[in-house]
Amino acid sequence: MVSAALLLVSVLRALIEVAGLCLLGQGVLALLAGSRREGNPIYQMFCIVTRPALLLMRRLAPRVILDRHLPLLTFFVLFWLWIILAYLRQLIALEAN
Repeated sequence: MVSAALLLVSVLRALIEVAGLCLLGQGVLALLAGSRREGNPIYQMFCIVTRPALLLMRRLAPRVILDRHLPLLTFFVLFWLWIILAYLRQLIALEAN
């Protein structure tokens, strides 16, 4: 039972980590590529990977949050979820011992 919970938390944390790092990469590439970023295949791949997280955040965030600020908000929410899941993973690991 504990190992299943530990596996679930680890998988969720890995998915959040991938989405967060792709958001970070997308932001850096947007700064470097400027207006030509839409034609960049790596930027398009980042957009595909981050789309589910951004759509979920758009549904959860109040309408006063502008769409251009949504990636930054999503990154910070993902970062805190990643931290919380790390803490939860430590608690589960300590419970197993």
